Amino acid sequence: MVLRSLLRRPADPESDPRPTAPLRAGRWADFRALPSVMKLLISTQLAFNVGFYMVLPYLATHLAEDLGLAAAAVGLVLGLRTFSQQGLFVIGGTLTDRFGAKPVVLVGCALRVTGFILLGAAGTLPAVIGGALLTGFAAALFSPAVESSLAREAGERERAGEGPPRTEVFAMFAVAGQVGTVTGPLVGTALMLVDFQLACLVAAVGFVLVGLAHWRWLPWREAEQAGRPMLAGWGEVLGNRRFMLFAAGYSGWLLSYNQLYLALPDELERIGRTAALGFLFVLMSVLVITLQMRVTTWGRRIGAGRSVVLGFGLMAASFTVVAVARLLPDPPGWWALAPAVSMVVLLTFGEMFAVPVAQDLVPRLAGERRLGAHFGVLASFGGLMVLVGSTGVGALLDPAFPPVLPFAVLAAVPLLGAVVLGLLARRGVLTAA
Repeated sequence: MVLRSLLRRPADPESDPRPTAPLRAGRWADFRALPSVMKLLISTQLAFNVGFYMVLPYLATHLAEDLGLAAAAVGLVLGLRTFSQQGLFVIGGTLTDRFGAKPVVLVGCALRVTGFILLGAAGTLPAVIGGALLTGFAAALFSPAVESSLAREAGERERAGEGPPRTEVFAMFAVAGQVGTVTGPLVGTALMLVDFQLACLVAAVGFVLVGLAHWRWLPWREAEQAGRPMLAGWGEVLGNRRFMLFAAGYSGWLLSYNQLYLALPDELERIGRTAALGFLFVLMSVLVITLQMRVTTWGRRIGAGRSVVLGFGLMAASFTVVAVARLLPDPPGWWALAPAVSMVVLLTFGEMFAVPVAQDLVPRLAGERRLGAHFGVLASFGGLMVLVGSTGVGALLDPAFPPVLPFAVLAAVPLLGAVVLGLLARRGVLTAA
């Protein structure tokens, strides 16, 4: 009864009358056929990730070894950077709705350039914190702006029957980001042969080029909410009960994904195979790059609701495998890696089924209005979940607790999300054309 009352308004996203694109396997010919602005937005995700992963994976080592900061200070810097990004996405989304995507993207690029330069030059903790906050808040500005712009452009073309489904466009977006995730560390490793400052400088130059590309080719599109009160967007998003339930159920995805940096290394350390971490990250990227388009097509065939629920079910299964393995004797040799490999593969497939579909569902649940604020709130939900959840998981990874406990708790989070999203799907809230 409570769920039924919550789902009564606003209007059902299925009410959007538009042609249904034929189901087919996603092809990169679709990317070549996209308008220039959409190619720019997708390529932007690749460039952002190259610049990010060129520097950030090496930040903790630089702070500890080059600057001699204590572990607590390193943790503080990394935590503040994450929160200034994920936790403040809602601000970037609101500014996008109020002023338009182009100025927000340009300011975000300028802040990231400044942040990288400051990180490279910083020799004290306050300066390092300032650089970390700037790099994080920069992403909180440009990421919602880019995602909402891509959602609007792709949605308009899909409704006009002139392009691939928006879900497939977001699949291309995910693949481009994963290519950047693979490329960035390779470039960063080469630059780190010189020093951390050079890596920061090259990343800063890269974001200067990204900013110039958007200044030249991203259209000055009139802001949807120009002249309206800034906080009105928050009220509309928070009053969208369907979307808020969806955001609450979906927030466990980011916590699950972040376990690649927390729980996975702990499992590898437990079995004495920490050197395999790099291989597992490469495996994840290869899976996304080679299979994301096809998985998205499968997801569209079974329906948006089922695809998201399946994705969250696979995420829960990824942690369950490790939890069960920790109850059993470790197999000999390299077979001890099997639970960690299974975790990465299942988690990656869960992401591939859930994320592009969810990014397409956001504008539908938003009624194609205030997309920046909706994408921002969704990301902030995830950031809050990571802030709270990772703290708890980190505590449970302490040897004082049973080794199965953290992974059992992690499995419960996406499982609960799957239940919430499944209820929404049964009500027709997560239906997409």
